[in-house]
Amino acid sequence: MGKPPTLYSFGDASELASAVRKYVLSQQHAALERHGVFRVGVSGGSLPKTLAQALLAKSSSDDDKAQFSKWEIFFCDERCVPLNHEDSNYKLLKEELLDKIPTEEFGQPKVFPVDEKYLDDVQEMADQYEKTLVSTFAARDSVKLPLFDLLLLGCGPDGHTCSLFPGHPLLRESDAWCLSISDSPKPPPKRITLSLPVVLHASKIAFIATGAGKKEILKQILESEDGRALPCGLVNEGAGDKVSWFTDHAAVEGVSFPRRSSL
Repeated sequence: MGKPPTLYSFGDASELASAVRKYVLSQQHAALERHGVFRVGVSGGSLPKTLAQALLAKSSSDDDKAQFSKWEIFFCDERCVPLNHEDSNYKLLKEELLDKIPTEEFGQPKVFPVDEKYLDDVQEMADQYEKTLVSTFAARDSVKLPLFDLLLLGCGPDGHTCSLFPGHPLLRESDAWCLSISDSPKPPPKRITLSLPVVLHASKIAFIATGAGKKEILKQILESEDGRALPCGLVNEGAGDKVSWFTDHAAVEGVSFPRRSSL
């Protein structure tokens, strides 16, 4: 690893959301300057709720505004369930964020959910989602990997991220953009996920991890050799200073890794 990731820690949820907003909007501005669109990958869990708190807050200026009409939102992983199912990451993002966007003011993002036609064939669902990525990221050029402007990730209590789990063979996949998993150790067992090379290739990566339940795994990821081999640790190692962690104080209690309290 070159330069290490940046760890931010905040005292309460509103401070955390404010920092996430500032960070995401700075990546939005950079992406729009580069190519006029902001391509984002999102995960599930508690992330959509934090995103909503961050991005739907009242803006202080035109520069401090999510230009959702220029966003393209993809899913870092998804469960092989109907889009209206309780386990669907799309449903979670829709209810927490998408349905609450005042579109007259912010515009409507373009969202790319999985295709429900392929619920019975997890490999076909992964293949089809990869085709969606290819049609977006490689429409004009032949690219080895899609270049997301920002990936917004969570960290599981076992150190997994996306649907990449510790010790799983999928971590060794080097070519495919989108992978299928039928034996997820966390239910539901059938899922699709971005591959590790796709995650590492992103321009910027942000983990959001909160609560005392995360402190043991964060200490392991940030401070131990074993933790570096966990999926979150592999992202830290492979992407280095492209990675930022946004946490509350409870999640990093006892963690000695240097932290910041502002961007």
